[in-house]
Amino acid sequence: MGFTDLQADAGVTVLNNWLQTRSYITGYSASQADVAVFKALSAAPDAEKYPNAARWYKQIASYENEFASLPGDASQPYTAYGPETSEVTVNPKAEAAAAEGEEDEDVDLFGSDEEEDAEAARIREQRLEEYRKKKENKPKVVAKSVVTMDVKPWDDETDMDALEKAVRSIEKDGLVWGQSKLVTVGFGIKKLQINLVVEDEKISLDELSEEIQEFDDYVQSVDIAAMQKL
Repeated sequence: MGFTDLQADAGVTVLNNWLQTRSYITGYSASQADVAVFKALSAAPDAEKYPNAARWYKQIASYENEFASLPGDASQPYTAYGPETSEVTVNPKAEAAAAEGEEDEDVDLFGSDEEEDAEAARIREQRLEEYRKKKENKPKVVAKSVVTMDVKPWDDETDMDALEKAVRSIEKDGLVWGQSKLVTVGFGIKKLQINLVVEDEKISLDELSEEIQEFDDYVQSVDIAAMQKL
């Protein structure tokens, strides 16, 4: 049977019950099954009325930019997932009470609500912990930029070799100097145009420019001619 109309309360109730002991629609990580069910909902479920579905919806929403890369068959409809007909429970307490009335009083088919809730919470916390560890172990992408910097001398008598050596003498974690060349400005004056790669979190270009300008025997000004993200 699978999930039914997720625009209706009954459909969302089935989803909420399905997620009572699960972090994902299938398996132990986000997949195309979660994407299909997520897209079938028109909005986030009410957190008070459907706490399990609301918690799951918020978690899957964090993957929205990665939907296409998640594993699984993207062609499957959301109705391909969820409980079989015999597993569907729109009102679990009412159905449990009816079942208990039909069976022998000495036979406890379902266990107490407290035991069930405790087990569901334990499984949910275990899976959330596995998810957190997986996210922590995921390598962090280091943001870098390629920068072209113009360093202008005072006049045509400035020692450009000494100027470049002074610039390259600046060493920092997250800074790599690249190729350079002298570019004619006019009246016999040439500026140093030098490339560098910086880690965005470690290097401030404003502070680096100020540090270069401290070589005031050679440097008149510093400008960022170009910059692009790697």
